[in-house]
Amino acid sequence: MTPAPQFGLSGEVAAAKEAGQPLVALESTIVTHGMPYPQNLAMARRVEAIIREEGAVPATIAVLHGRLRIGLEAAELEGLATVRDAMKLSRADLAFAVASGRTGATTVAATMIAAALAGIRVFATGGIGGVHRGAETSFDISADLEELARTPVLVVCAGAKAILDLKKTYEVLETKGVPVVCHGADELPAFWSRGSGIPAPLRLDTPEQIAAFQAARTSLGIEGGMLIANPVPEEDALPQATVDGWIGAALADAEARGIAGKAVTPFLLQRMFELSDGRSLAANIALVENNARLAARIAVALHERG
Repeated sequence: MTPAPQFGLSGEVAAAKEAGQPLVALESTIVTHGMPYPQNLAMARRVEAIIREEGAVPATIAVLHGRLRIGLEAAELEGLATVRDAMKLSRADLAFAVASGRTGATTVAATMIAAALAGIRVFATGGIGGVHRGAETSFDISADLEELARTPVLVVCAGAKAILDLKKTYEVLETKGVPVVCHGADELPAFWSRGSGIPAPLRLDTPEQIAAFQAARTSLGIEGGMLIANPVPEEDALPQATVDGWIGAALADAEARGIAGKAVTPFLLQRMFELSDGRSLAANIALVENNARLAARIAVALHERG
């Protein structure tokens, strides 16, 4: 006998599904591991509000005491923003947290799994994981890339995180057949910066065009997800050359301290915050809000197509 799905819906998400409203999934590692308190809580609340303003319903995803939650109540979101020992969950350990009654925040991969399980087609995040610099010797490659190849969710982000090897990351996505669509630009973004020097494989300029592309993929039986790379707003972007300097210093610090595995990304983001005097966090918040707005518009466009 197949066990019942181990997830629960927030009141808002349950009502939205009952009414057939468009939904947008949101990850939770950005809350627990990506930003300090109280900025993380303010950001999470604002992102949910933006999605509502655009006519969709937000569904922040996390595991709370072994229960996979699709949408968080206000008190649950606040509690997650202040928890200190949340696991960082990907495909490999999402079920472990459920089975062992743990609390954990979902990465891109785990959020995609949960979104697909709940029938949510669009997901907004900051940046995806990918191929880490030096992966030719460390083999450190995020499970996010494999998830994009297999799980039918549109992921709206500001590109792969700039701390990664961006060229190798996009090469892997190409190999796996994942469409990478740049929204409104001919060059892929580099998270905090609008440009990476990498030409966009595909460009679309409106949510309606993106929805039409996804509808065509579905009609042709093409499986897997899609990556929508949405450049950070120009007024909030950081110069690429400056960011590269900070990243180099942060990577050197991580190596000197022996930081490895899942601890690498949170450490590097914290060092970037320190090296940039907080400018990286301001840009991060701006790009997440920008991605949420586009994701909501895509969800509405998909909903209108039926």
